[in-house]
Amino acid sequence: MPIDPMDDIELRSVQLQFPNARGSILEACEQRRVPTDKGDVHVAIQGDNTKPAILTYHDLGLNYVTSFAGFFNFPPMRGLLENFCVYHVTAPGQEEGAPTLPEDYIYPTMDELAAQLVYVMSHFGLKSVIGFGVGAGANILARFAHSNPDKVGALVLINCVSTQSGWIEWGYQSFNARFLRTKGMTQSVIDYLMWHHFGRNPEERNHDLVQMYKQHFERGVNPTNLAMFINSYIHRNDLNITRTPPGTPGTQPSLCTLKMPVINITGALSPHVDDTVTFNGRLDPTNSSWMKISDCAMVLEEQPAKLAEAFRLFLQGEGYGKC
Repeated sequence: MPIDPMDDIELRSVQLQFPNARGSILEACEQRRVPTDKGDVHVAIQGDNTKPAILTYHDLGLNYVTSFAGFFNFPPMRGLLENFCVYHVTAPGQEEGAPTLPEDYIYPTMDELAAQLVYVMSHFGLKSVIGFGVGAGANILARFAHSNPDKVGALVLINCVSTQSGWIEWGYQSFNARFLRTKGMTQSVIDYLMWHHFGRNPEERNHDLVQMYKQHFERGVNPTNLAMFINSYIHRNDLNITRTPPGTPGTQPSLCTLKMPVINITGALSPHVDDTVTFNGRLDPTNSSWMKISDCAMVLEEQPAKLAEAFRLFLQGEGYGKC
């Protein structure tokens, strides 16, 4: 009986890698460090800098590569890069291979992280940007847009929280920050980060993707620096925006909420759905929309096609006809 040639094949050194050619974004981007009043920030520029600007900001435990590389390498999004230049901002100390920040370094508050974007725009000569943020990064961009409405043309925000942290979030994240500083990346911290990004039971949806992110949290994150970022996030203040009913005496809606068009996105399985509903209730309904994408929590990774279509249509609706 003939022997199947596959019988004697042994697989060795099999490693999971992030999908959609993530390494290519490192080659495609120009890496820059931009000085600010709170230290340097890392910015990666992707695309033709003569084109309209998209400015991205990542979530906790991630950086521009792990947060956005897969999405911008997704085929429908590659065409978008022909018409835009993307400026990927990474929070201090969160970039890949970052050294531990000095002991006397005072990590910027959320408002100060937002204020750093003024320096980034000035450095690159940008007059206006389209903000694209996830989680903590979405909160930072919302702060920046509220303080600098003339510098932001539109916002695409995923899992944006507009309130200060509640007691449960504050407690969990405080323990995480303490463990990161004293014990490094523990299993309990990894479990919390996985819940933050993927919600409950993500292995049932995409086992390989979950394993890749677990590996990233174990090996690709500086725990001390992440503890500082988490500490700033849980001590955030409220965005202080509110939807003002038309005709309310003595009020101007543009001063109370975000002035620019906003698409407020979440995944149906995300633990942050209620936060986005609260945020939606504080936005002007005439220039904002709320979108819940089914069968996912981490929208960028689990439903890139649906997000890419929403992104494209939103930009077209704001006058970017060629995207």
